[in-house]
Amino acid sequence: MRALHPSLRQTLGIPRAVGHVEVLREWKRQTSTLCKPCWELHYCPYGPVVEDFPLLPPVRSEAEHHNEYLRSALRSGRLANGKPLDARRRRVFRQMVADYKATDYPEAIPKVLTEASCRVFGHLCPVFFVAEPLTETKDLRSHSRTISRDVMLKVVRRDGQICQRCHEPVRDDQVEFDHVIPFSRGGRSTAENLRLVHRDCNRRKRDSLRDVLHPSPIQHFLRLKGRQR
Repeated sequence: MRALHPSLRQTLGIPRAVGHVEVLREWKRQTSTLCKPCWELHYCPYGPVVEDFPLLPPVRSEAEHHNEYLRSALRSGRLANGKPLDARRRRVFRQMVADYKATDYPEAIPKVLTEASCRVFGHLCPVFFVAEPLTETKDLRSHSRTISRDVMLKVVRRDGQICQRCHEPVRDDQVEFDHVIPFSRGGRSTAENLRLVHRDCNRRKRDSLRDVLHPSPIQHFLRLKGRQR
């Protein structure tokens, strides 16, 4: 396993004494037992606070691409939009090119960290830093694959014994329950996060969030806003 790049250690506030295997193991545990609250609540409960949490650095290929753009702008005297490069930007660009070191950037970022980042703003989601199982209610936040009989009956009644993937009737011997937000991504075994499916449909389903998340959330938001006008 590749060692954790110094820029990632600095971003996460991890001392050198802590091994990278231990760090990634802890992040994997956190991201598999908690899910981003926006997936469940359909809004971000943290709001502007997310800006106070770490932003992962760009990978080396992205940094090199940006540095090449700066060099190109200095050579041509123009920005990417065709506008002239003014004196102030020229000074800034020259300094950035002079300060650039490829080794300052990680060649890659572990998937467990990128998946913990906000898909809209890029900051690491606060839930993985501050979330605790304690709540003001009588129940703690549980994370178990066990589905109670009451929850099973509630899901079967709600879905009308119809498979929520192929939309065909489900025989009693074919009944299974699918986690909408995958269990491996912190999804809970509650009626709100379960749906009735055929056993065969459940076997064909990949453990992904494609049914829930949009690949380009900002574009999706702008498209919806445009329809409202």
